[in-house]
Amino acid sequence: MAKKINYEPSRTLMEFRLLPGQTFKETTTEKILLTTPLVYSPGNEKKFNLNIPLVSAAMQSVSGAEMGIELAKLGGAAFIFCSQTIDAQAKMVKKIKTHKSGFVKPMTMKPDMKISEMYKIRKDTGHSTFPVVDDNEIFLGLISKWDYDISLHSDNLVKDRMIFLENVKVARNIADLKEANSVLLESHKSVLPILDNDGKLLYMIFRKDINDQLNNPLEIHDEKKRLLAVASINTHDYEERIAALTEAEVDVIAIDSSDGHTVYQKEVIEWIKKNYSQIPVIGGNIITKEGFRYLVEAGAGAIKVGMGGGSICITQEQKGTGRGLATTIIDVAEERDKYFIETGKYIPIIADGGVTGTKDITIALALGADYVMMGRYFARMEESPTDKIVVNNRVMKPYWGEGSARARDWKMKRYNQAKFVEGVEGLVEYAGRLRDNLEETLEKIKSSMSTCGVQNIREFHEKAELELVSALSIREGKVHDIYQATESNEKEEFNIEN
Repeated sequence: MAKKINYEPSRTLMEFRLLPGQTFKETTTEKILLTTPLVYSPGNEKKFNLNIPLVSAAMQSVSGAEMGIELAKLGGAAFIFCSQTIDAQAKMVKKIKTHKSGFVKPMTMKPDMKISEMYKIRKDTGHSTFPVVDDNEIFLGLISKWDYDISLHSDNLVKDRMIFLENVKVARNIADLKEANSVLLESHKSVLPILDNDGKLLYMIFRKDINDQLNNPLEIHDEKKRLLAVASINTHDYEERIAALTEAEVDVIAIDSSDGHTVYQKEVIEWIKKNYSQIPVIGGNIITKEGFRYLVEAGAGAIKVGMGGGSICITQEQKGTGRGLATTIIDVAEERDKYFIETGKYIPIIADGGVTGTKDITIALALGADYVMMGRYFARMEESPTDKIVVNNRVMKPYWGEGSARARDWKMKRYNQAKFVEGVEGLVEYAGRLRDNLEETLEKIKSSMSTCGVQNIREFHEKAELELVSALSIREGKVHDIYQATESNEKEEFNIEN
């Protein structure tokens, strides 16, 4: 017979409810902090902490460069999917890292370059202002989209249309962003080149980036004020992929696998720690204490937990492997806390799969997760990589799993299998821009925490009280015993024609 049979059923998030605690003046929603560690950092570096407990899943239909940019601005992170070519993924990471912010290392133009050549680069990169330098990187001036018309000046040289150094406001050897911002604001200009004492270009800062930072107070960025970039890898081409991602200046690596409790993932983590020790690595997915201990002892700095609970995942149905996410979090969080007592290292847990709404987020956090990973929630947003389509007069976006037939068209099979699928393809209703939806989600999370009388996620772990609910209790907690008019029957029921 089986080595072990557990007759106690595993539990899902939907089976738990939070019991209210006492709300204090210190735990009103406006005073609650949602900051949480993204990954273990020996020095507790700020860039390795999220300002909201949400990340988007490493999926083709969810996490591209646009999602990475917007989510980092809003305090979270997108895990850029690896089911694409190495070059394509590296370009996504590079787009996030060069999007904006603070001291920008810009692409430069040479004075003898044709305007037509520069225009092509502008179209490819989306940048509109370029510094002009000589062969020794000495700054000569600037050229922007306002300095030429491609229909008139395509055959001109950059030096024929550029603004020369003597007419450009520059600063020298400024290392403090606040000081640089102050100089830029006083200059009445939109851009400030920063040079060294020899006149070589060091960085540029842009007025729009200052305004952008003011509009995004929760933004996650590195020490150079560049947005946080997280990318996933597989256990096959990881050596070449990590080299390219490192060149693109990725901040964190996450291994994408439905089953992380494997020797292959251990080997990958150990290889990364040996060759790229400066880059934290997130392991998973696992659903047992043993899986957690296995990966953190290999060197993982955070662990994704969950198997088979996603809305488009059919691993449990296909293979019979998996576990309810609530039971997984409870079990692994207990081992996480034990490991912390033993070593002093706090390893964050990411709840992944089966998180369908704000209620599930709060339950996952209360049970011990440090943040949650979601696919469907983010797939609905404007910033996800898919195009909107109209189905039965409803605006939809395609959504598919990384184990689906569509994702498996990518040559490096995620689960190293090709004879059956572990995910499906479907549609989700378009929800609009991420920032317009996220505000309500975060307010609901804070409201739950306020009701429980906690100020932050760590307190939530320590003070939350939960209980199992029956099927009838779940029904009771939903709208029931009333008639709700829908768009299709509204005319008939309420006779609004006349």
